[in-house]
Amino acid sequence: MNESKIQNNESILLRILWMLVFLVVWQVAELVLAGVVLIQLVYRLVYGAPNLSLMNLGDSLSQFLAQIGRFGTFHSDQKPWPFADWPTPRAPEGEIAHYVEPAAHPVRDEEPKL
Repeated sequence: MNESKIQNNESILLRILWMLVFLVVWQVAELVLAGVVLIQLVYRLVYGAPNLSLMNLGDSLSQFLAQIGRFGTFHSDQKPWPFADWPTPRAPEGEIAHYVEPAAHPVRDEEPKL
């Protein structure tokens, strides 16, 4: 029983260490999310619709922050990314994203001349 208590203390100390690391990661991710929000707002004002790539990044980042919260509050033992897969963005539920047509590329049927 004494060995079990020592092992439990080691595992809680390791978890505390990971929680401190993810606390720092949380702060950085929070700043990145704030930047995405501001850039998305400017994009929306300029183009009249949000950018799909920023929508997906914001959703994935929000899910990542939720994973950190669940790990930190002992709701989950699964450590967030990079120990788990990066969260997949969900389908947008708000406005329809701004769509830009891909640029046309000229088609060449002939061999280049040297």
